[in-house]
Amino acid sequence: MYINNYFNTTIWSEQKPEFVKSLTKASNKYIKAARNFPEAKKHIKEFGDFGRSYHSTPLTADNDFLDFRNYIGQKSWEYLDHQGFDMQQYTTLFSEMWVQEFAKKGGGHHSAHVHWNQHVSGFYFLKCSDKTSMPVFHEPKTGARCTKLKMKSDLKGVWGGHEQFHMKPQPGMLIIFPGYLEHEFSVDFGIEPFRFIHWNIQAVPKEMAKDV
Repeated sequence: MYINNYFNTTIWSEQKPEFVKSLTKASNKYIKAARNFPEAKKHIKEFGDFGRSYHSTPLTADNDFLDFRNYIGQKSWEYLDHQGFDMQQYTTLFSEMWVQEFAKKGGGHHSAHVHWNQHVSGFYFLKCSDKTSMPVFHEPKTGARCTKLKMKSDLKGVWGGHEQFHMKPQPGMLIIFPGYLEHEFSVDFGIEPFRFIHWNIQAVPKEMAKDV
């Protein structure tokens, strides 16, 4: 019996701790500014610092993130190339990159979502532990979700009817995944700080990229 696994969803991860110290320092001003946004200040005044996710302005033009941006940009290109896409015809461009931190009082989270019209998404974790939130990925094939059978109870790293799985991050952990992959962040309890960088990348035909 030959076993062939087709239509897999590829996720890359690695430990890259050398960026943690510098990017934590570089992102402090963005998190401070996000906490001082009028909407955020109003919410904190009325309801306290519970359930918030503090989202920065774009980081792509900040030279403090240049080395990191170059690294993940190249890795994202390699990620697509590794899957067999003819990347000689494409160049990769950042659509967006931002940093987020969940509320100190807990309750921070993200509901399940995808980033439309993106080819690569990724996370880089600056502050986290086994007591913080974590990314949760969902089965991307609609047909598979509709016909899912009951799974074995002893499978590790799987949640909720086994249509989802989670990854427990550590500071310096880098995760790269396809833009179509639905993901969310579990509720954070505010026990320890939770901060991460998120980005999206498009693969654009080279002849079109000349005009960008």
